[in-house]
Amino acid sequence: MLRNIRIWKKLSTRMGFEPTRAEHNGLAVHRLNHSATSSAAVTVWRNCSSSPAVNLRLKMVDSQYYLPNDIGIAALDCCEAFRLLSPRERMYAHHLSRAAWYGGLAVLLQTSPESANIFVLLQRIFRKQTPAQLEQVATAVGLSSEEYLAFLVYAAGLYANMGNYKSFGDTKFIPNLPKDKLKALVWASQAFQDQPGEMEALWNSCSCPLYSLEDRQKQLGLGDKGITTYFSGNCGLEDAELAQKFLDSQNLSAYNTRLFKRENGGKACYEVRLASAVQKDCAMDGESDSHCGNFNFEEKEFTVKRGDYAPLMEKVSYYVQQAQAHAANDNQKKMLEEYRRSFTFGSIEAHKEGSRYWIKDKGPIVESYIGFIESYRDPFGSRGEFEGFVAVVNKAMSERFAKLVSSAEILLPELPWPRDFEKDIFLKPDFTSLDVLTFAGSGIPAGINIPNYDDIRQSEGFKNVSLGNVLAVAYATQKDKLTFLEEEDKDVYIKWKGPSFEVQVGLHELLGHGSGKLFVQDDKGKFNFDQSKVINPETGEQVSSWYRGSETWDSKFSTIASSYEECRAECVGLYLCLNQQVLSIFGHEGQDAEDVVYINWLNMVRAGLLGLEFYTPESKSWRQAHMQARFVILRVLLEAGEGLVGLEEMTGQDGRPDARITLDRSKIHTVGKNAIHRFLCKLQVFKSTADVEGGRALYDSYSAVSDGGSHNFLRLRETVLLRKEARKMFVQANTRINGDSVELVEYEGSAAGLIRSFIERFQEDAEQLEADLLELNKRDAPCWCC
Repeated sequence: MLRNIRIWKKLSTRMGFEPTRAEHNGLAVHRLNHSATSSAAVTVWRNCSSSPAVNLRLKMVDSQYYLPNDIGIAALDCCEAFRLLSPRERMYAHHLSRAAWYGGLAVLLQTSPESANIFVLLQRIFRKQTPAQLEQVATAVGLSSEEYLAFLVYAAGLYANMGNYKSFGDTKFIPNLPKDKLKALVWASQAFQDQPGEMEALWNSCSCPLYSLEDRQKQLGLGDKGITTYFSGNCGLEDAELAQKFLDSQNLSAYNTRLFKRENGGKACYEVRLASAVQKDCAMDGESDSHCGNFNFEEKEFTVKRGDYAPLMEKVSYYVQQAQAHAANDNQKKMLEEYRRSFTFGSIEAHKEGSRYWIKDKGPIVESYIGFIESYRDPFGSRGEFEGFVAVVNKAMSERFAKLVSSAEILLPELPWPRDFEKDIFLKPDFTSLDVLTFAGSGIPAGINIPNYDDIRQSEGFKNVSLGNVLAVAYATQKDKLTFLEEEDKDVYIKWKGPSFEVQVGLHELLGHGSGKLFVQDDKGKFNFDQSKVINPETGEQVSSWYRGSETWDSKFSTIASSYEECRAECVGLYLCLNQQVLSIFGHEGQDAEDVVYINWLNMVRAGLLGLEFYTPESKSWRQAHMQARFVILRVLLEAGEGLVGLEEMTGQDGRPDARITLDRSKIHTVGKNAIHRFLCKLQVFKSTADVEGGRALYDSYSAVSDGGSHNFLRLRETVLLRKEARKMFVQANTRINGDSVELVEYEGSAAGLIRSFIERFQEDAEQLEADLLELNKRDAPCWCC
C-alpha cells in the first residue's frame, strides 16, 4: 500500500546575533583582509582610513563576494501536489528525480576547477555530523555564532548554486569567516578525526581557490575575463570560434561538449569531449555513427572523444531507464528511451528525438525535462549546463495559460514586425503551471520555454511551463526591503508584483520565446522564405542575409545570443500586457488591470537598475543574461523621453547614496508602447535575418555602462551594490522508496535544512560518488592552468 509521509527534519541550531545588512557590509571587509588571498583585499584594508564615502564604496564592493547571514532561504512546498499523485506517478517522479539529482552534480564540474572538491569536503563533514552537532565543535575551536552561521550559509550556497559561483550573476562567493577558523573547524570535525590524511589532502586541494579573489577568479568568463571549465585554461575567444566552425562542419551540437586545447610540436590540437556514460569512441550497439575520431580542420587537429562525466551519466541513464517502467504512455516511454541513448552515447540527436516525443506528450500529470539545456553560463553561449526538473501540474492555473495559448494566433499579429517575419504556422504548445518537486542544476527559474533546438522550435513546436510554487516564494517582497521606489508606489507594488509577474512570465515564455521566424537556407539550398518578396522593414530593401546549413541562433550570435533573446521576450511581455484580452485571461479588469500593467512596467525598469549589480566594469562585461536584458530595456525607455521614466540619484535617510526610479503611468500606452514597438521590431529583424553585425551593434550600444551622459551608471552601480539584497535559496524535498511506496521527505527552510537535504539525497552510494567526483576533477586539473 502506497503511503505519503511528510517528514520534517527539525534542525535547531543556536546562531545568536545576526548583523544587519549595513553591519554585514563592514564585517565583510574585515573578513576579506583576514581570509582572502587577493592583494585587492589588502588594498581595501589599507584604505579604511580614507573618507567615509570612499570607505562605504569599498565595503560595498567587497560584500558582493559573500552571502549574508540573513539571506532568504525558503522551503519549496510540493506536499499537496505530491499527495495527489497515484502510486505509479510517484514512482515515475521518484526515478526521474534521482536521474536529475545525479546529473545535476555535473554542474560542479562545469562551474569551476574547485567546486567538486569543495562539495566533497562539505559532504564528508556533514555526513559525520549534523549542523547542530558540528556547532558544538565550532564553539569549542573559537568560532562565534555569527561565524558558524556564515559557514552554514556558505555551504548552503554551494549546494544551491552547485558550485562556488552564483548561478544568477556568475560572481564568486567565499566564506564570510577567517580562513584559519574554517581550517580549525575542519580539523576538529569528526570526518577529519576519522580520516585525517584524506581530509587534509582534500582541504589542501581546494582551500586556496575557495578563498581566492584574484581578479580573474571573481567571475566566470573566458580567457583573462574569468574562470570557466567549459574550456581549458589556455583557450580564448578565437579558439571558441574555431571550435564552433568545426562543430558546424561536422553537424555536431556543442550543447553536451567541452573543449580542451593542447600543444603538440608547436601545433594547436583540440579535444572535443562529449558527455556520455560510454567511454569507448567506436560505434556501439544501437549506434550508426559515434561522431568520434580525429579530424583536420583549417590546419588544426581536432579529436572528438566520449566519456565526459561518465560515472554521473551512467547514473542518469540508469534512473531514466527505471522510470520507463512507470511511464504513463508510449510517448513518455519513447522519450525516455531516447534520453537514455543520449546520456549513454553522448548523442544530442537522440536528445532531440526524445524532445520530439516530449512535445507530443500533452498534458501529463508529472512533467519533466532533463539534459544539457541552457547555455547562459558558457562564455561563448553554445554549451548547455545540465539541468533536470520533475514537477506536478497545477490544473487551476494551467487553465489560464491554456486560454492564452488559444488566443495566441489572435495576439501574434499584434506584434510589431511584418507577417513574413512570423512563423508560417503557430504550433500550439502545452503551457502549464507546475509545482516543482525536483529542480537539479545551478538554480531554479520562474518559467521555461523548451526545447532550445531551433529546428524543432521552428517547425515542430515547444512547451512552456510556469513554476508556480517557485513564483509563490521567490518574488514575495517586504516593504522595508524595497529599494529605489517612491513610498507611494510600494504598497501597490507589493500587492500586484506577483500577479503582474505571472502575466509577464506567460507572455515572455509563450509569445516571446515562441514567436518570430528565422530565415534559413538548408544544406540542399532550399529557402524557407521568398527571397524576391520579403522586405526588411529597417532598410526597405530585400532581405540579404539568413542562416545557412547547420547555423543556429546560438552558434551565429554566440556571446550575445542568450541575453538578446531574453530581451526580445521581455519586450514582447511588456508590449502585449497592454492588451485587454490578455489581462482578462488572467482575471484582471478595470483599475486592477491598469495596476497590473503599471507594476509590470515599473518592475521592469526597476529590474533594469538592479541589473547593474551584474555588470563588471573591469572587463566591461555582463554576467547575467536576463539582467543585462532588463538594463537594455531601461535604457530604451529612458531614451524615449517625454517624462516616461525618471531616474534620480540622491542621499537616503540613512545618509548613504540612494536612487529613485519613477514611471509615468499615463504615458505607458503611448510613449512607452511606441518605444518598445520600434525597438522590438529591430530586435526581431536582426534575429530573423541572421544579421549579427547589426544586432550586436544595437545590443551593445544599449548594454554600455558608463559614467557619461545624463545618467552616471557606473556610480549608480555602486549604489545598487550598496543596497542589494541577496537572492533567495530554495530547500527541496527528497523522495525515497519504502517497500512498495514512495515517501516525500521535506526539510525546514534554513541553511541547516538545505544542507541536510543534500546529505540525505546521496546517502546510498555517498563514498563511491565522492570518489568519482574527485577522480573526474583530478583528471582535468592540469587543463585549467593558462
